[in-house]
Amino acid sequence: MTVTKGLEGIVATTSSVSSIIDGVLTYRGYDIDDLAENASYEEVVYLLWNGKLPNREELNGLLKDLSDNASIPQQVVDLLRSFPKEANSMAALRSAVSALALFDAEAHAFDIDTNKRIAIRLQAKLPTIVAAFARVRQGLEPIAPKAGAKVAENFLYMLTGKEPDAVAIEALDKALVLHADHELNASTFAARVTVATLSDMYSGVTSAIGALRGPLHGGANEAVMAMLEDIGSMDNVEAYVQDKLDKKEKIMGFGHRVYKNGDPRAKHLQKMSRELGKLTGDMKWYEMSIQIEDIVTGQKGLKPNVDFYSASVYTALEIPRDLFTPIFAISRVSGWTAHILEQYENNRLIRPRAEYVGPTDQKVVPIDQRK
Repeated sequence: MTVTKGLEGIVATTSSVSSIIDGVLTYRGYDIDDLAENASYEEVVYLLWNGKLPNREELNGLLKDLSDNASIPQQVVDLLRSFPKEANSMAALRSAVSALALFDAEAHAFDIDTNKRIAIRLQAKLPTIVAAFARVRQGLEPIAPKAGAKVAENFLYMLTGKEPDAVAIEALDKALVLHADHELNASTFAARVTVATLSDMYSGVTSAIGALRGPLHGGANEAVMAMLEDIGSMDNVEAYVQDKLDKKEKIMGFGHRVYKNGDPRAKHLQKMSRELGKLTGDMKWYEMSIQIEDIVTGQKGLKPNVDFYSASVYTALEIPRDLFTPIFAISRVSGWTAHILEQYENNRLIRPRAEYVGPTDQKVVPIDQRK
């Protein structure tokens, strides 16, 4: 057997959901640049689940389904209230999504139509869970989803109780499009491994959320913002970054295993970061990010990934730092469920092997003779 650390370079399955070929990311064959500029998040959700972009009637049907399923059971709200106020937001989301299965009579069905309905429920309810947790931990009442509102608008409304600005809605919607899927990333692989045992979709998404939480995956954007806050001002950027580089320490938000010439999603988030900075009258985080990019790319040749500028985008939207990764999950659940549906269609248990490197020829000795 040949061992590849981290399964790097290993092709583990076939998929028609998304691709990364020669540095180009596509969803169902559509270039991410085209989708980011010309499609809404809901159109992308439909595309990922159905293999084609919706017509007007199909999109309206999906929007109605998402709106009709956005509320969460009161028992789940009560569960969120029971969590410590300082609880990790991804741990709270993971636990709440797992609990949702208990209130879905169809949770353990495996036909395609039922699982598409479950996918709709998960996509509809994740924004409500995240917004509700953000409010109850502040001692505030959760805000019910607004009927007919799209995902980005509804989330910002439920989070703040205020009607969001059109530019803010557009920025979050585009961020959701950019994060929706990314081939066989760690969380998607975790979801597929789980459901390959013929476990249910809720279990697959719960596994995916657990994988996304880590700072080497979805948690990287939180780490980027923590770095920016640690630097504090433009005056400190050069010395801070140079010290990191001299010590050969990792600078979060740069480089990506599958992209050699830069993450194609980063440029869209950089543009949004600039536009939101102008809108709010605070260009600090954007300008600091640009300076960090200039230094890191200039000295190391590393380019920013999707996490780098999403940090300043979400901060400009006045979203708390520890909600950055849950927002990633709100978007990526569309891709996770698309891959889960695909796994169910042509399932085989995912069971790789490991090369054993431990001791051999061991013999059991009586317990009183053991050291």
